[in-house]
Amino acid sequence: MSSHTDAAASSTTGFNHRVPSLIYGTAWKKERTTELVVQALRAGFKGIDTAAQPKHYREDLVGDGVRQAVRDGLARREELYIQTKYSPYAGEDAPYNAHATIAEQVQQSVASSLHSFRSLLETDGPDQEPYLDCLVLHSPLPTLSQTMEAWTAMESFVPSKIRTLGISNTDLRTLVTVHEHAKIKPSVVQNRFYPATHYDVMVRAFCNGNNIRYQSFWTLTANPHLLVSSPVRTLASEAQISVQAALYSLVIGLGNVSVLNGTTNEGRMRKDLEEVERVQQFKSSDTGRACWQKCSTDFERTIIMRG
Repeated sequence: MSSHTDAAASSTTGFNHRVPSLIYGTAWKKERTTELVVQALRAGFKGIDTAAQPKHYREDLVGDGVRQAVRDGLARREELYIQTKYSPYAGEDAPYNAHATIAEQVQQSVASSLHSFRSLLETDGPDQEPYLDCLVLHSPLPTLSQTMEAWTAMESFVPSKIRTLGISNTDLRTLVTVHEHAKIKPSVVQNRFYPATHYDVMVRAFCNGNNIRYQSFWTLTANPHLLVSSPVRTLASEAQISVQAALYSLVIGLGNVSVLNGTTNEGRMRKDLEEVERVQQFKSSDTGRACWQKCSTDFERTIIMRG
Protein backbone atom coordinates (compact mmCIF):
# COMPACT_ATOMS: atom_id res chain seq x y z
CA MET A 1 0.00 0.00 0.00
CA SER A 2 1.35 3.46 -0.87
CA SER A 3 2.17 6.03 1.77
CA HIS A 4 -0.66 8.17 0.39
CA THR A 5 -3.13 5.37 0.90
CA ASP A 6 -1.66 4.59 4.31
CA ALA A 7 -2.20 8.18 5.38
CA ALA A 8 -5.71 8.20 4.00
CA ALA A 9 -6.57 4.95 5.69
CA SER A 10 -5.21 6.11 9.01
CA SER A 11 -7.24 9.31 8.72
CA THR A 12 -10.43 7.30 8.64
CA THR A 13 -9.64 5.18 11.69
CA GLY A 14 -12.55 5.53 14.07
CA PHE A 15 -14.28 7.76 11.52
CA ASN A 16 -17.79 6.35 11.65
CA HIS A 17 -18.25 7.10 15.34
CA ARG A 18 -17.73 10.78 14.49
CA VAL A 19 -20.67 10.93 12.07
CA PRO A 20 -23.60 12.26 14.10
CA SER A 21 -26.82 10.26 14.21
CA LEU A 22 -28.74 13.32 13.02
CA ILE A 23 -27.22 15.51 10.30
CA TYR A 24 -28.71 18.84 9.28
CA GLY A 25 -29.58 18.87 5.58
CA THR A 26 -29.28 22.22 3.79
CA ALA A 27 -30.94 21.46 0.44
CA TRP A 28 -33.60 23.89 -0.80
CA LYS A 29 -33.08 26.41 1.99
CA LYS A 30 -32.24 29.18 -0.53
CA GLU A 31 -31.84 32.65 0.98
CA ARG A 32 -32.65 31.32 4.47
CA THR A 33 -29.64 29.00 4.45
CA THR A 34 -27.34 31.05 6.69
CA GLU A 35 -30.05 31.70 9.27
CA LEU A 36 -31.11 28.05 9.38
CA VAL A 37 -27.56 26.71 9.66
CA VAL A 38 -26.97 29.00 12.65
CA GLN A 39 -30.24 27.81 14.19
CA ALA A 40 -29.31 24.17 13.65
CA LEU A 41 -25.90 24.59 15.29
CA ARG A 42 -27.44 26.58 18.14
CA ALA A 43 -29.98 23.79 18.63
CA GLY A 44 -27.17 21.27 18.96
CA PHE A 45 -26.59 19.74 15.52
CA LYS A 46 -22.98 18.71 14.98
CA GLY A 47 -23.32 17.51 11.38
CA ILE A 48 -23.98 19.60 8.27
CA ASP A 49 -24.71 18.22 4.79
CA THR A 50 -24.41 20.38 1.68
CA ALA A 51 -23.29 20.19 -1.96
CA ALA A 52 -21.51 22.28 -4.58
CA GLN A 53 -24.74 22.32 -6.60
CA PRO A 54 -26.24 25.84 -6.71
CA LYS A 55 -29.54 24.62 -8.16
CA HIS A 56 -30.48 22.97 -4.86
CA TYR A 57 -27.92 24.22 -2.32
CA ARG A 58 -26.41 27.56 -1.31
CA GLU A 59 -23.10 26.17 -0.12
CA ASP A 60 -21.64 29.67 0.17
CA LEU A 61 -24.40 30.55 2.66
CA VAL A 62 -23.85 27.30 4.54
CA GLY A 63 -20.25 28.42 5.01
CA ASP A 64 -21.45 31.83 6.18
CA GLY A 65 -23.72 30.15 8.71
CA VAL A 66 -20.99 27.92 10.08
CA ARG A 67 -18.57 30.86 10.30
CA GLN A 68 -21.15 32.90 12.20
CA ALA A 69 -21.84 30.03 14.59
CA VAL A 70 -18.11 29.50 15.23
CA ARG A 71 -17.58 33.24 15.70
CA ASP A 72 -20.50 33.38 18.15
CA GLY A 73 -19.15 30.45 20.17
CA LEU A 74 -21.97 28.07 19.26
CA ALA A 75 -19.57 25.43 17.92
CA ARG A 76 -15.91 24.77 17.24
CA ARG A 77 -14.77 23.50 13.86
CA GLU A 78 -13.17 20.38 15.33
CA GLU A 79 -16.53 19.42 16.87
CA LEU A 80 -18.34 19.54 13.55
CA TYR A 81 -18.84 17.02 10.78
CA ILE A 82 -19.21 18.87 7.47
CA GLN A 83 -19.74 17.06 4.19
CA THR A 84 -20.21 18.34 0.67
CA LYS A 85 -20.70 16.77 -2.74
CA TYR A 86 -19.31 16.85 -6.24
CA SER A 87 -22.41 16.83 -8.43
CA PRO A 88 -21.98 15.58 -12.00
CA TYR A 89 -24.05 17.48 -14.55
CA ALA A 90 -24.88 20.21 -12.04
CA GLY A 91 -26.15 22.56 -14.76
CA GLU A 92 -25.14 25.94 -16.09
CA ASP A 93 -24.46 27.36 -12.64
CA ALA A 94 -22.13 24.51 -11.63
CA PRO A 95 -18.99 25.63 -9.77
CA TYR A 96 -16.85 24.09 -12.51
CA ASN A 97 -16.36 24.24 -16.26
CA ALA A 98 -18.90 21.81 -17.71
CA HIS A 99 -16.60 21.28 -20.73
CA ALA A 100 -13.61 20.31 -18.60
CA THR A 101 -12.58 16.73 -17.95
CA ILE A 102 -14.26 14.93 -15.07
CA ALA A 103 -11.08 15.14 -13.01
CA GLU A 104 -10.87 18.89 -13.62
CA GLN A 105 -14.53 19.29 -12.69
CA VAL A 106 -13.91 17.52 -9.39
CA GLN A 107 -10.88 19.71 -8.68
CA GLN A 108 -12.80 22.91 -9.42
CA SER A 109 -15.82 21.75 -7.39
CA VAL A 110 -13.67 20.92 -4.36
CA ALA A 111 -11.84 24.25 -4.64
CA SER A 112 -15.22 26.01 -4.56
CA SER A 113 -16.32 24.01 -1.51
CA LEU A 114 -13.10 24.67 0.38
CA HIS A 115 -13.49 28.38 -0.32
CA SER A 116 -17.03 28.28 1.09
CA PHE A 117 -15.68 26.86 4.36
CA ARG A 118 -12.59 29.05 4.70
CA SER A 119 -11.64 30.75 7.95
CA LEU A 120 -13.54 28.43 10.28
CA LEU A 121 -10.67 28.05 12.70
CA GLU A 122 -9.67 30.54 15.36
CA THR A 123 -6.31 31.37 13.83
CA ASP A 124 -5.05 31.54 10.27
CA GLY A 125 -1.79 29.98 9.20
CA PRO A 126 -0.27 27.14 7.18
CA ASP A 127 -1.75 24.54 9.53
CA GLN A 128 -5.19 26.16 9.61
CA GLU A 129 -6.29 25.67 6.02
CA PRO A 130 -9.91 24.69 5.41
CA TYR A 131 -10.83 21.04 5.27
CA LEU A 132 -14.03 19.01 4.91
CA ASP A 133 -14.88 15.82 6.74
CA CYS A 134 -16.38 14.06 3.73
CA LEU A 135 -16.67 14.54 -0.02
CA VAL A 136 -19.58 12.63 -1.53
CA LEU A 137 -20.00 11.71 -5.19
CA HIS A 138 -23.56 12.96 -5.62
CA SER A 139 -24.43 10.25 -8.11
CA PRO A 140 -22.57 7.64 -10.16
CA LEU A 141 -21.71 8.66 -13.71
CA PRO A 142 -23.04 6.75 -16.74
CA THR A 143 -20.07 4.38 -16.98
CA LEU A 144 -17.80 2.72 -14.44
CA SER A 145 -14.81 4.32 -16.13
CA GLN A 146 -16.28 7.80 -15.68
CA THR A 147 -17.33 7.06 -12.11
CA MET A 148 -13.84 5.87 -11.22
CA GLU A 149 -12.27 8.88 -12.94
CA ALA A 150 -14.30 11.08 -10.60
CA TRP A 151 -13.46 8.87 -7.60
CA THR A 152 -9.73 8.91 -8.36
CA ALA A 153 -9.82 12.71 -8.56
CA MET A 154 -11.66 12.78 -5.22
CA GLU A 155 -9.02 10.50 -3.69
CA SER A 156 -6.30 13.04 -4.51
CA PHE A 157 -7.66 15.38 -1.81
CA VAL A 158 -7.50 12.79 1.00
CA PRO A 159 -6.44 13.18 3.77
CA SER A 160 -5.27 16.81 3.85
CA LYS A 161 -8.19 18.74 2.32
CA ILE A 162 -10.83 16.00 2.57
CA ARG A 163 -10.88 13.46 5.38
CA THR A 164 -13.10 10.75 3.85
CA LEU A 165 -15.14 9.94 0.74
CA GLY A 166 -18.69 8.80 0.08
CA ILE A 167 -21.22 8.12 -2.65
CA SER A 168 -24.90 9.00 -2.94
CA ASN A 169 -27.87 7.76 -4.97
CA THR A 170 -26.16 4.44 -5.59
CA ASP A 171 -27.37 0.90 -6.03
CA LEU A 172 -25.64 -2.14 -4.58
CA ARG A 173 -23.88 -3.16 -7.79
CA THR A 174 -22.28 0.26 -8.25
CA LEU A 175 -21.34 0.49 -4.58
CA VAL A 176 -19.64 -2.91 -4.63
CA THR A 177 -17.79 -2.08 -7.84
CA VAL A 178 -16.53 1.27 -6.55
CA HIS A 179 -15.50 -0.38 -3.29
CA GLU A 180 -13.54 -3.05 -5.17
CA HIS A 181 -11.72 -0.61 -7.44
CA ALA A 182 -11.12 2.29 -5.05
CA LYS A 183 -7.82 2.86 -3.29
CA ILE A 184 -9.67 4.87 -0.66
CA LYS A 185 -12.87 3.02 0.15
CA PRO A 186 -16.23 4.76 0.63
CA SER A 187 -16.90 5.71 4.24
CA VAL A 188 -20.43 6.97 3.57
CA VAL A 189 -23.42 5.99 1.44
CA GLN A 190 -26.24 8.54 1.31
CA ASN A 191 -29.46 7.20 -0.20
CA ARG A 192 -33.20 7.73 -0.18
CA PHE A 193 -34.78 5.50 2.43
CA TYR A 194 -37.99 4.43 0.74
CA PRO A 195 -39.98 1.46 -0.58
CA ALA A 196 -38.83 1.76 -4.22
CA THR A 197 -35.36 0.51 -3.23
CA HIS A 198 -36.71 -1.99 -0.68
CA TYR A 199 -35.26 0.28 2.01
CA ASP A 200 -31.77 -0.63 0.82
CA VAL A 201 -31.70 -3.84 2.83
CA MET A 202 -28.83 -5.27 0.78
CA VAL A 203 -26.99 -1.96 0.50
CA ARG A 204 -27.15 -1.51 4.28
CA ALA A 205 -25.92 -5.06 4.80
CA PHE A 206 -22.92 -4.32 2.60
CA CYS A 207 -22.30 -1.09 4.49
CA ASN A 208 -22.42 -2.90 7.82
CA GLY A 209 -19.91 -5.44 6.60
CA ASN A 210 -17.48 -2.84 5.30
CA ASN A 211 -17.49 -0.07 7.94
CA ILE A 212 -19.54 2.29 5.76
CA ARG A 213 -21.97 4.71 7.38
CA TYR A 214 -25.40 4.63 5.73
CA GLN A 215 -27.10 8.04 5.61
CA SER A 216 -30.85 8.06 5.13
CA PHE A 217 -32.68 10.93 3.45
CA TRP A 218 -36.37 11.43 2.56
CA THR A 219 -36.93 9.55 5.79
CA LEU A 220 -40.15 11.37 6.70
CA THR A 221 -41.30 12.63 3.29
CA ALA A 222 -41.25 9.25 1.58
CA ASN A 223 -42.67 7.26 4.47
CA PRO A 224 -45.98 8.60 5.81
CA HIS A 225 -47.09 4.97 6.15
CA LEU A 226 -44.22 4.28 8.54
CA LEU A 227 -45.18 7.24 10.72
CA VAL A 228 -48.50 5.52 11.47
CA SER A 229 -47.07 1.99 11.71
CA SER A 230 -47.45 0.04 14.93
CA PRO A 231 -43.76 -0.02 16.01
CA VAL A 232 -43.38 3.73 15.46
CA ARG A 233 -46.59 4.60 17.30
CA THR A 234 -45.75 2.22 20.15
CA LEU A 235 -42.25 3.62 20.63
CA ALA A 236 -43.57 7.20 20.48
CA SER A 237 -46.15 6.42 23.14
CA GLU A 238 -43.89 4.46 25.49
CA ALA A 239 -40.90 6.80 25.24
CA GLN A 240 -43.15 9.88 25.22
CA ILE A 241 -41.73 11.35 22.04
CA SER A 242 -43.09 12.44 18.66
CA VAL A 243 -43.75 9.87 15.94
CA GLN A 244 -41.14 11.70 13.82
CA ALA A 245 -38.45 11.18 16.45
CA ALA A 246 -39.60 7.58 16.91
CA LEU A 247 -39.15 6.92 13.18
CA TYR A 248 -35.74 8.59 13.17
CA SER A 249 -34.71 6.48 16.17
CA LEU A 250 -35.84 3.21 14.63
CA VAL A 251 -34.02 3.98 11.37
CA ILE A 252 -30.87 4.85 13.32
CA GLY A 253 -31.41 1.66 15.31
CA LEU A 254 -31.02 -0.42 12.16
CA GLY A 255 -27.30 -0.09 12.81
CA ASN A 256 -24.51 2.16 11.52
CA VAL A 257 -27.08 4.65 10.21
CA SER A 258 -27.39 8.44 10.31
CA VAL A 259 -30.49 10.39 9.29
CA LEU A 260 -30.63 13.70 7.46
CA ASN A 261 -33.00 16.20 9.07
CA GLY A 262 -33.97 19.32 7.14
CA THR A 263 -36.56 20.97 9.36
CA THR A 264 -36.77 24.77 9.17
CA ASN A 265 -38.27 25.12 12.67
CA GLU A 266 -35.72 25.74 15.43
CA GLY A 267 -38.02 24.32 18.09
CA ARG A 268 -38.37 21.15 16.04
CA MET A 269 -34.58 21.00 15.62
CA ARG A 270 -34.13 20.97 19.38
CA LYS A 271 -37.00 18.57 19.95
CA ASP A 272 -35.74 16.06 17.39
CA LEU A 273 -32.24 16.06 18.87
CA GLU A 274 -33.51 15.80 22.45
CA GLU A 275 -36.02 13.05 21.70
CA VAL A 276 -33.59 10.90 19.71
CA GLU A 277 -31.22 11.17 22.67
CA ARG A 278 -34.09 10.30 25.01
CA VAL A 279 -34.64 7.06 23.10
CA GLN A 280 -30.99 6.11 23.71
CA GLN A 281 -31.64 6.39 27.44
CA PHE A 282 -35.05 4.72 27.19
CA LYS A 283 -33.81 1.62 25.40
CA SER A 284 -31.07 1.13 28.00
CA SER A 285 -33.47 1.35 30.93
CA ASP A 286 -35.09 -1.61 32.66
CA THR A 287 -38.56 -0.40 31.64
CA GLY A 288 -37.66 0.48 28.05
CA ARG A 289 -35.38 -2.34 26.97
CA ALA A 290 -38.08 -4.87 26.13
CA CYS A 291 -40.21 -2.26 24.38
CA TRP A 292 -37.29 -1.16 22.24
CA GLN A 293 -36.36 -4.71 21.30
CA LYS A 294 -39.93 -5.47 20.20
CA CYS A 295 -40.38 -2.19 18.33
CA SER A 296 -37.06 -2.48 16.50
CA THR A 297 -37.76 -6.11 15.52
CA ASP A 298 -41.25 -5.20 14.32
CA PHE A 299 -39.88 -2.19 12.46
CA GLU A 300 -37.36 -4.29 10.54
CA ARG A 301 -40.14 -6.71 9.65
CA THR A 302 -42.36 -3.83 8.56
CA ILE A 303 -39.84 -2.31 6.15
CA ILE A 304 -39.04 -5.72 4.67
CA MET A 305 -42.75 -6.30 4.03
CA ARG A 306 -43.29 -2.75 2.70
CA GLY A 307 -40.22 -2.90 0.52
